[in-house]
Amino acid sequence: MGKIVRIALPEKVKYIIGTMAEAGYEAYAVGGCVRDCILGRTPDDWDITTSASPYQVKALFPHTIDTGIRHGTVTVMVGREGFEVTTYRIDGVYEDGRHPREVAFTASLGEDLKRRDFTINAMAYNGQAGLVDLFGGMEDMERKVIRCVGNPAERFGEDALRMMRAVRFSAQLGYRIEEETAAAIKKLSPNLVLVSAERIQAELVKLATSPHPGNLRLAYETGITKVILPEFDACMETGQKNIHHCYSVGEHILESMEAVRADKVLRLAMLFHDMGKPAAFTVDDGGVGHFHGHPEVSRELAEKILKRLRFDNHTIHMVTELVKYHDYNVEPQMGSVRRAIMKMGEDIFLPLLEVKRADLAAQSSYMREEKEARLEALYQVYGQVKAREQCVSLKDLAVTGKDLIKETGMEPGPEMGAMLRRLLDMVVEEPSLNERETLLGKVKEFL
Repeated sequence: MGKIVRIALPEKVKYIIGTMAEAGYEAYAVGGCVRDCILGRTPDDWDITTSASPYQVKALFPHTIDTGIRHGTVTVMVGREGFEVTTYRIDGVYEDGRHPREVAFTASLGEDLKRRDFTINAMAYNGQAGLVDLFGGMEDMERKVIRCVGNPAERFGEDALRMMRAVRFSAQLGYRIEEETAAAIKKLSPNLVLVSAERIQAELVKLATSPHPGNLRLAYETGITKVILPEFDACMETGQKNIHHCYSVGEHILESMEAVRADKVLRLAMLFHDMGKPAAFTVDDGGVGHFHGHPEVSRELAEKILKRLRFDNHTIHMVTELVKYHDYNVEPQMGSVRRAIMKMGEDIFLPLLEVKRADLAAQSSYMREEKEARLEALYQVYGQVKAREQCVSLKDLAVTGKDLIKETGMEPGPEMGAMLRRLLDMVVEEPSLNERETLLGKVKEFL
């Protein structure tokens, strides 16, 4: 990275900054958008900081929204796109480890940047002044380091969530956490009890879906998971004593997260798939470790933790079902695959194959080739079931409830539901039976 930095600001951002400059105010793009541009990434959003007060900002633009005017933030609408514009400010005392009791506006960009979390997020830019980097953000990016602005203990004392953000940025960017910053996290991580479950959840998801989800190990080493996910600590401290495994339960989980694509449900499924192993761990007379029943124990733990972290119901359902079935044996035969899809649903079966692949990738080399061949055969058999459009659910059945009412006189209710499921069982076993007249004939036989 050279010393002279040129950032191509979007036209709407240049318009906002230019409008404020013409009125005699300073204005800069600031924070993550500047960092991402330097890294060659496309920012998710653009934040602007200014010497103008919120009411001065409102006077300059025809359409604004008071998103956080008490803390100096106004959203300026340009067309249908919103840009947060925040007055330079100095935060007051943080009473709850999350929010300042009050903020004071300042005319100094330096004072505003000084209150930010990490050096890589404390840079500002406009076309006239260029890059303003008062705390060595560029140097830290060159060194691939996450470092607090100023005193780490003060920054984390102001907002405890910044400790999770440090680990999350390390995972997203592939950076290491600077020593003093890491030491402060170890000391202050218990303060994460002050942070809401929703904010913990958001950071955990960003970490889990990052290019380096295995950096969750840093959260363990710095004491973060002891507060937010103590069940994971138990996994890190549980060996497996089994020829199929070469890692502790926790390290296996981390390796499996690295081995699956960056999808929220899949990464969370890998995080939780073996979470119940410490509770299910037994050692036989030969000194071999076993984890009988661990999928159900893991499913129960996953549901409990996901609810604790305020995840939505769809995510909870998908993750817990994948955890429940991650060790479910499906033979690479069409009948077995059809029955599995009927049992769990296609929305679970297909991602389950990805879960199984990641689980296998994080195991020992023992029987690796045989296991991989079996999994590949499962993919091929699934493809054959789909290509032949074989029936695997009630919606694929050649008869419906309406047909049963019309042709057999059955009444809607539990009896009809049981009949349809009986027909589905037959068709899953023998796909050629999935013909309307054949099934209606079977119904008449059963009645």
